[in-house]
This record gives sequence, C-alpha cells and structure tokens, in this order.
Amino acid sequence: MLKHATNLEDLLSFDEMTSMSGLDFMTGTLEGRLPSPPIGKVMNYHLDAVEKGMVRFRGTPEFEHCNPLGTVHGGWYGTLLDSCMACAVMTAVPKGSFYTTLEYKINIVRSIPLGTEIVAEATLQHSGRSTGVAVGELRDAETGRLYATGSTTCIIMGKPG
Repeated sequence: MLKHATNLEDLLSFDEMTSMSGLDFMTGTLEGRLPSPPIGKVMNYHLDAVEKGMVRFRGTPEFEHCNPLGTVHGGWYGTLLDSCMACAVMTAVPKGSFYTTLEYKINIVRSIPLGTEIVAEATLQHSGRSTGVAVGELRDAETGRLYATGSTTCIIMGKPG
C-alpha cells in the first residue's frame, strides 16, 4: 500500500536515500516500505509497477488539474511523464548516487477527458556514469489510446565527500 509523505519529516534524508540502489528505492516505494512523494497525491497519480529499466504509474486527471478552458492542463501531462521517465532512470542509479532531471520534452497528442484513468509507462534507453535517458507514453488505461509521449535526460551524480 503506497503511503504519501505528508510532511518533510516523512521523506528520506539524503544519506538514507543514497544508502540503497535506485531500484531498491523504487521497489521500497512501490511496496509501501518507503514514502511516496507528495506530488503524487496533489496530481492524483501513483506508482504501479517497477523493474530495472521500466516504471509504470497510473493516474486520473480531475477538475483540479484543469486550465482556464476546462481541459487537462499540460502541466499534468508533463509532471506525470517527468516523474515516470525520471523514475525509470532511477532504477539504474547505483547505491551511493542520486539523479535529477536535466531536461524533458513532451508531445501532447490529444486532450485527456477528465476522469479517464491514464497509464504512464517509461523505459530506460541509456544509463551511464553521468547521464540517463528514458522515454515514456501516456495511454488510456482501458483502450490504450495514446495521449502523449516524452523523453528525458537525467544527470547521475555521486554522493559528495
């Protein structure tokens, strides 16, 4: 059962996070042994599956995620894809290291109807000493219809000192 962090004290310290591999961290989050980031609660998405080089999230945009026109804000697409693709990179980050997104790009193919469950799946394309690259897609959980694609480059850094 996923448990969202509700305050800063719920989150892992830098030392705790770098004491395990990225795959161990992601697996611990999926299994509920480690807290899920609060952004998931705000944006109404959650981790659904993890394996080395692949991460899947599920989420549903709601009224709170609309732009002034009443359609799903592009930031919802971007946040979900950024999380998913970066977490795919995280599955390859070794113990003692950490990562952050350098850049990401999304292509919105069509508008997501409010209340539609979305599957976001990302796969690792490259993981080296200093960078990781992943691609992802947002699809309708029921029909498989494509809503957006994305790509990311992350920087992988060693623990300082």
